[in-house]
Amino acid sequence: MHGELQVLGRAVKQAQYRQHRALDTALTAVGTTLAQWDALRAIDRSPGASARTLAAATFQSEQAFGTLAGRLSTQGLIERRPGHGRRIEHHLTPAGEQVLAAGHRIADEVLADCFAPLPPEDRAALLDLLQRLAGEAESRT
Repeated sequence: MHGELQVLGRAVKQAQYRQHRALDTALTAVGTTLAQWDALRAIDRSPGASARTLAAATFQSEQAFGTLAGRLSTQGLIERRPGHGRRIEHHLTPAGEQVLAAGHRIADEVLADCFAPLPPEDRAALLDLLQRLAGEAESRT
């Protein structure tokens, strides 16, 4: 058997994959995908942000985020406005705000189901552990 750390890494990936599949499937009910909804969340958290900032926030390349933002703009969910220099700023439209809110309701249901096997104290401990890992990884970069 391979190392315990490999088993741990795979278990984290399996949980993430299951969660992402469930979210992506459920979000189709409001006409969006997980990637699109995640972009809307990032824009909502940082109105006026550049594609570079939003790409980093959504774990995408700038090029991939630009393509996604173009689709969201065509769907009327975001506006892309000229900013300082060559920078393009991103803002939610009222339709984007509606899809975002509907996505939040769906995500709450899906995630409640995904984490249902864990009692609240285990969920809190898992969150703490993952935040520590993320903080440690960020301090190395």
